[in-house]
Amino acid sequence: MSKRILKINQLLKEKLGEIIRKELSLKPSVLVTIIKVDTSKDLRYAKALLSVYPETEDDYVLKTLYKESKKIHKVLHQELFMKPLPKIKFLINDNQKKLSEMEEIFDKIHQEK
Repeated sequence: MSKRILKINQLLKEKLGEIIRKELSLKPSVLVTIIKVDTSKDLRYAKALLSVYPETEDDYVLKTLYKESKKIHKVLHQELFMKPLPKIKFLINDNQKKLSEMEEIFDKIHQEK
């Protein structure tokens, strides 16, 4: 991956985090963290990997982000002078859920012994 793409990924990660924190009206008890941004080589698309706490609010956060995607893109366009500005796709990081499930399984196995 080129240095340019890495810098763009980091910049998008920071700006998206700011926008989600300042511009969107999520429930006060919901915490959203941008874990990683992957931008395509042609800069037309980007995937933003999110972590949501509590995990039960994953669907709510995704629906809100997609509903507000035009607003997010508009604010990004105002703050970043990029052409083209990548179209952002939001994804939930399910690694934490998988880890929790694995811990539960290991706990059950340990208790059975």
